[in-house]
Amino acid sequence: MTDYLNLAISAVIEAGKVILEVYDSKDFDVQLKSDNSPLTRADILSHNIIKSFLEKTGIPILSEEGKETPYEVRKHWSKLWIIDPIDGTKEFIKRNGEFTINVALIENQEPILGVVYAPDLGDLYFSTKEKGAYKILINPNINDMDCLLKNAKKLPLKKENKSFTVVASRSHMSKETEIFINDLRKQFGVVDLISKGSSLKLCMVAEGVAQCYPRFAPTMEWDTAAGQAICEYAGFNVIDYDTKKKMIYNRPNLLNNWFVVK
Repeated sequence: MTDYLNLAISAVIEAGKVILEVYDSKDFDVQLKSDNSPLTRADILSHNIIKSFLEKTGIPILSEEGKETPYEVRKHWSKLWIIDPIDGTKEFIKRNGEFTINVALIENQEPILGVVYAPDLGDLYFSTKEKGAYKILINPNINDMDCLLKNAKKLPLKKENKSFTVVASRSHMSKETEIFINDLRKQFGVVDLISKGSSLKLCMVAEGVAQCYPRFAPTMEWDTAAGQAICEYAGFNVIDYDTKKKMIYNRPNLLNNWFVVK
């Protein structure tokens, strides 16, 4: 598992370098996909770099920017990588730094490894079932993995929250989410709200910055798989709002149900 983790971390760091080159150039070459979501030159470059690393493992890859494999083929995959080359493309285009690269390893429909990297912020979160979950500030110029990871901090970090804090989507706040937050205010009184883009919302719960992340708007498996691994191995749960059980992956329909992280 350590080899897989090191490979995934190396992949996102290299992808992050190229993403930032595009980010700084402001030449995004924005296109619209069939679902009207944006696609940039950086998404494609990141996909190709991460794929070049992970395909060495011989484990199948499911990527937002890769060709979608039919479930008739996927259902035979007991293990797979799920990647999102850039999660939060809208935040990338807005240039607010709140975009991530997500890599998760799934086994028997459960995330067993997760890496979430926010290249503009320098924050990298990683987890495995054996090690737990950690956060580190990345120096992309350090190539030695042991040296890079020696200052990783175990999650959750100790936070002194004076009030209940909810993190919600910056670009996809829904009416249902607002109702859920109002219900929390009835229960806890003062509820602080933080708006954030991409899978950073899941990581904020894992880190201890927020106690809850309700998501009552569409997401796909690649949006949540890595973040769920970070949350679970930090001691939190990602609960499917329909089944009331933790979310599973490599489903026939890659569209997630609503969920709550707590």
